[in-house]
Amino acid sequence: MGLLLLLARPISRGDSEIVVAIRYLQAKGASHSHLYLYREDGKLLRQLTNDNSGQDSDPIFAPGGEMIVFTRGKPNDTREFWSIDPRGAKLKKLDTVPDWYSAAKSSPYFTSGAEQEAPSSSPTPAQEESASPAAKGESSEQPEHSSVTALDAVTDATDRPPEIIKAPDGSGEIFWRRGKKGEGPEEVLNWVMWFRDSKSSQETQIGRLRGFPSFEPLHIRGDKDQKFLFEGPLRLTFFSCHLDSTNGDTLEAFDFNKQKLIQLSPNYATPIPIPGEPAFLTLTENRYVTIPGSTKTANCSYIERWVTNLKESCDNYEAHLRFHGVSSDDVVEGFTRDEYEKQLRENKEKGHQCYGQPEVRYARKGSAAICYGASMYRPGKTPAVITIRNGAD
Repeated sequence: MGLLLLLARPISRGDSEIVVAIRYLQAKGASHSHLYLYREDGKLLRQLTNDNSGQDSDPIFAPGGEMIVFTRGKPNDTREFWSIDPRGAKLKKLDTVPDWYSAAKSSPYFTSGAEQEAPSSSPTPAQEESASPAAKGESSEQPEHSSVTALDAVTDATDRPPEIIKAPDGSGEIFWRRGKKGEGPEEVLNWVMWFRDSKSSQETQIGRLRGFPSFEPLHIRGDKDQKFLFEGPLRLTFFSCHLDSTNGDTLEAFDFNKQKLIQLSPNYATPIPIPGEPAFLTLTENRYVTIPGSTKTANCSYIERWVTNLKESCDNYEAHLRFHGVSSDDVVEGFTRDEYEKQLRENKEKGHQCYGQPEVRYARKGSAAICYGASMYRPGKTPAVITIRNGAD
């Protein structure tokens, strides 16, 4: 899968911009997906569409950034194609779809080996599976991400640890040692992550991955050897970890700078590199988010941006609520302070106590929302356009 990169004369705008198709769920009536344009730093510039006759999805910047083409899903599986300029003008229904739009694929992203073999493994929002989202109600099912235990391929997991992961810059390696008896969730698979610094030979205990032993290192789709995101000072590798049938999978990043694991989402998230920048995007899934003004919950998805110094919130109840998409004003079972303190104690015993906090979430604060695709335009950079398609390529 390649990045969308076609040569064209760029329009004169300075900062990078990202257009996101967002459906804000509401307590009553049908909600609709519209396009919203953000500056890369998270400032909302404008809402581009507001037509409630269908669901807008798959916005993609033209190669020169002068317009955005998107799909509008109508009832009876009817699809229309429209264009609009980034300033919110020149909205036009298209008689024919531009070749560059039809040919555009999702930019490279991190995935697991199991997903690599699936025919529809592009980063897909966690709700309706159709390419044209329909207003089917405000709660929906969440597909499972495949997590394959790294130990599954080991004949005798009691004697052999998971594979050693060597940093591509030679700075060190992740390796595994057996945990103390009685401390692991399953003693026969009780392996603890360590990091060995190449220069000093110092060894640091990192802890256990959440959901261990069901985990897998991620890699760029189409390149199983590319398991790292090293871009300037940004130095990460990612692990998909299966939690349970209720919470599904989660995503943890190992930060080679901090030499620690950081959970990026309570559920799954798909990392998308931003080439040439020490930053990355995630298509982040949050399960059971409360719909404002109701007691209903829904499985939501958001586009988020992360930077080199991954922010963390540790030992903080309010941060815990924000991480799980819950307002401090809500009363939600499982998020009481007592439950939080209990989970915090358990996490500390496992070496987990911090939650990652993105630099930017491209959505309204405290919203229950579903992302149906996004596209970033970066003037003067290569590639100029980064695309996250809704559904399979």
